[in-house]
Amino acid sequence: MGGGVGAEGEQDRHPGLHHARRTRPDHVVADKGLLVPHLPRLLRRRGIKATIPERADQLAGRRRRRERPCRLDKRAYRQRNVVERCFHRLKQWRGIATRYDKRPDCYLAAVTLASTLIWLES
Repeated sequence: MGGGVGAEGEQDRHPGLHHARRTRPDHVVADKGLLVPHLPRLLRRRGIKATIPERADQLAGRRRRRERPCRLDKRAYRQRNVVERCFHRLKQWRGIATRYDKRPDCYLAAVTLASTLIWLES
């Protein structure tokens, strides 16, 4: 019964929403709070570039152990702010922040609508 109303029909109409292909990122940009000791090694092993500033205590520990610090691409790190502001603007929409929509396609439509309106305002 494809295309009908109900859970069965919803899955038939939007197969890509439930089975999105996972991809490995080329680059990870994060804040100081996300940096845990094993994360740079894990990312390096997987061939993923990391732009994560280190806290002062972590830098001191690295110097003491004579480990190399993570390289910081300052231009890429500044762009992180743009993404954070975008999420902040989206979360001002109560329905998006609290995920009122039960179905993934309705939630995606709400995010798309809010993003479009934010884009038109700017």
